[in-house]
Amino acid sequence: MKKLIALLLALVMCLSLVACGTSDDATTGDAATGDATTEDTAAGDDAVAETIKVGMVTDVGGVNDQSFNQTSWEGLQALAAEDPTFEVSYLESKTDADYASNIESFIDEDYDLIICVGYMLANATREAAEANPDQMFAIIDDNSCADLPNVACLMFAQEQSSYLVGVVAGLATESNTVGYVQGQVSDSMNQFGVGFISGVLSVNPEATVLQYNVNSFADAPGGSTAATNMITNGADVIFHAAGGTGNGVIEACAANGVYAIGVDTDQSPLAPEYVLTSAMKRVDNAVQDISKAVKDGTFTAGTHLYDMTNGGVDIAPTQDLLTEEMIAAVEEAKAGILDGSIVVPTTAAEVPEFTLAAAE
Repeated sequence: MKKLIALLLALVMCLSLVACGTSDDATTGDAATGDATTEDTAAGDDAVAETIKVGMVTDVGGVNDQSFNQTSWEGLQALAAEDPTFEVSYLESKTDADYASNIESFIDEDYDLIICVGYMLANATREAAEANPDQMFAIIDDNSCADLPNVACLMFAQEQSSYLVGVVAGLATESNTVGYVQGQVSDSMNQFGVGFISGVLSVNPEATVLQYNVNSFADAPGGSTAATNMITNGADVIFHAAGGTGNGVIEACAANGVYAIGVDTDQSPLAPEYVLTSAMKRVDNAVQDISKAVKDGTFTAGTHLYDMTNGGVDIAPTQDLLTEEMIAAVEEAKAGILDGSIVVPTTAAEVPEFTLAAAE
């Protein structure tokens, strides 16, 4: 009997130890699983907290305008590819009436930064910024909102790059007649014409610059008609500052065998044998800079100027159609702008030869 009791006691003790071991293992397992879930959740929360949502609203030229809307969007795409914490989206504006509703859509979706492309969105940007003081905005090519504490105005010294392509046009023309097609008349847009004409006349004071305001950034047929009329009147080099309208300018130049000069981005791929060069505006860099500032907590309102000193404007890198004389003249002009010996005009009043300022 004593042996039986002893065996029973031993058996009970073994079972107790096994039970304790099982309980400990289960607790450890649960705790590990729980910790992992907690870490994943925490990591998820951090990822959500770190995600910066940037929304871009185009003007009526659309995201595939081969100009500043497209370049802005490509800049945001490149940023998101480089840094996955950025979530980028765009909304296209088909008409002026879409500006406010597109901006409101991004506000409703809690975007951290809303970038409005072009001065045509200035009124809609101001109204939205005033109504939503905690929402950060950026607008390209307009500084009328620079007084607002939540709007960064991304401005470019476009007269400088236009001056450079004017130098090229003045040397390239054989007819001594060149053309300039503008999308719309405004102080900002006029700087393209002012710079271009100044550059042309700096190397060819006898040249004539034909000018036309299409009054649209999305009228390629209108751009084509304007360029064709200029070609009929002797122009053999035509510069456009007209967004999507400029695609028609380039097409007409190519069809008639004369040179075109692009804008905002390197537009030589549109007609490699006829796009002589382009006046570049690095809007891609600008939208990246302001987006990074939002992420870093260094966003500042007011005017942010991009000019030749900080790489904000330049002539296109494609130089296949430029002569050595043109390249040398451009480099000389760039050096003069940088050292201050060349001061490019910024207003129509400074360049009497510019005739579009009173077109509105």
